[in-house]
Amino acid sequence: MSPKNRRAIRTAFQTFAAVVAVVPALAAVVADSADLAAAAPWAVAAAVTAAGVAGVVARVMAHPAFEALLDRFGLGLVDDGGPNT
Repeated sequence: MSPKNRRAIRTAFQTFAAVVAVVPALAAVVADSADLAAAAPWAVAAAVTAAGVAGVVARVMAHPAFEALLDRFGLGLVDDGGPNT
């Protein structure tokens, strides 16, 4: 698997993990309101979509042209050429 794909998958997983971390608090709020409970499936779908979009954005940001743009602002990544890059 290419490093760019690995980074995109990691970003999607990190976003999904962050969303999962707030689910208990969200569930407590939703349990108190019938209107919010009706919207819960949409909230879950939005969370999954956010994780997917984060993965796509990470993949786009791994493109050499975008990386060059980030380098111009001092925000680029430096690959050390090691086995995990």
